Amino acid sequence: MARRVARFVIALSGLGGGALVALRTSAVVQGLIGAEFSLWQNLLYLSFVAIIFGLLSYALAPWFIAGVWQVTNWLEGRIQKAPVQDVLAGSIGLIVGLVIANLLGTALARIPLVGAYLPTVGSFILGYVGMSVAVKNRDELVSVFGLLRPARDKSSGRVVMPKILDTSVIIDGRIADLCRTGFVEGPLVIPGFVLEELRHIADSSDTLKRNRGRRGLDVLNRIQKELDTPVEIFEREVGANLDVDSRLIKVAKVLGGAILTNDYNLNKVADLQGVKVLNVNELANAVKPVVLPGEEMLVHVIKDGKESGQGVAYLDDGTMIVIEGGREYIGAKVDVLVTSVLQTSAGRMIFAKPKLLEKAL
Repeated sequence: MARRVARFVIALSGLGGGALVALRTSAVVQGLIGAEFSLWQNLLYLSFVAIIFGLLSYALAPWFIAGVWQVTNWLEGRIQKAPVQDVLAGSIGLIVGLVIANLLGTALARIPLVGAYLPTVGSFILGYVGMSVAVKNRDELVSVFGLLRPARDKSSGRVVMPKILDTSVIIDGRIADLCRTGFVEGPLVIPGFVLEELRHIADSSDTLKRNRGRRGLDVLNRIQKELDTPVEIFEREVGANLDVDSRLIKVAKVLGGAILTNDYNLNKVADLQGVKVLNVNELANAVKPVVLPGEEMLVHVIKDGKESGQGVAYLDDGTMIVIEGGREYIGAKVDVLVTSVLQTSAGRMIFAKPKLLEKAL
């Protein structure tokens, strides 16, 4: 039905266009034949030309409609595939470019000979340049104009900061336990390039890398299926020519979120660029029990240390205890007295000396 209506409208347009052409060319035709048309001859000429144009328009309408339909579908498909941020940024850039062209149009129109055409040409050029520049700098536009609405907690309605996961924290696996305890609020954002990197690791020929990658994918599945924490996939391409860490920082700036990682170098670089970082290793160190010099504890010495005569034991949370003179107690449980505690970037290290020996059975 819509095609029939469109064909009828095109035929009417052709009819009207033919009548207009006849009016404009009537004097020319009369000059060519050397005679003047009477009123009826003018009406006959106008009707003939109008009918010819109307019939041609009616005959060509299906091809014209099909072409317009294909172009419309192509444009619609491209716009649907384009990220919302690109469409919004492009629209803003196009509007700004056209406004500037309109402001310059009055001055350009006064130029002799070409002045009548310059405003139109300027509108095309400045409109395209504005749209192109805006799309290339869409991340900054998104941040400046706040085109992305901040995420809100469903129950309280308050704004929550998105957490962008990097590959290291996904492979580490502790993020699922943190989400289960409720210490990490969503949404958790996983950039597409992080998923791609995780997939490459899972497909690696190296057994260790392959197992780590598959464990990371299993962790994501657990978070999505078993926990209430919302998980979002950030598909838009950001900084395609940059390394993964730089792209993560760029995503965090665009979303106004924090990077969740246990990568020490990424932590430092993000801090320098003013991006908030939540380091899982720092959290693990923070929740370890506080040990003060002079405290006593029972430990199991399992190996010798780096220095002569040292023994090494571990607490349940993995904290290393270096025991001076503990080498002779390897394989036994011994009461030790804490002498000092050293906090390093890799974690906490406790130094102690033996106090009481109990042979392992």
